[in-house]
Amino acid sequence: MSKCCGESDKKAGASACCGGSATKNVLLYACSGGANVAEISDRVARELMFTGCGTMSCLAGIGAGIQGMIQTAKDADMNIVIDGCPMDCAKKIFDKAGVANYVQFKVTDLGIEKAKGVHATQEQVERVLAKAREMIAQA
Repeated sequence: MSKCCGESDKKAGASACCGGSATKNVLLYACSGGANVAEISDRVARELMFTGCGTMSCLAGIGAGIQGMIQTAKDADMNIVIDGCPMDCAKKIFDKAGVANYVQFKVTDLGIEKAKGVHATQEQVERVLAKAREMIAQA
């Protein structure tokens, strides 16, 4: 059985397991920088995807101006943008592409310090994962 945001549920919809509607199209976008906060962003987005809370999508495609990817983001019920730090690169990509239907948060806003050459801890990933699940549930 697959895990659904921490609980075993084989039949839950994409965001139903995180408290949202089973019919919502939730897309997940993670920071792809070189620091630990980017690793955390990526691991959180993948965990949300693997547990059925949404579908991970390509931030680079939005940044590259690929119209099909931009339209997919515009058509989504919810885009979760997980930025690593105050640079807000992912948010800026969405804004530049004219995609307005997103919610964004920063890993560093959760008390995690940005550092290069340092692996993320599981505790840090869990802290950010809880925040992301909360955002999905509120939408």
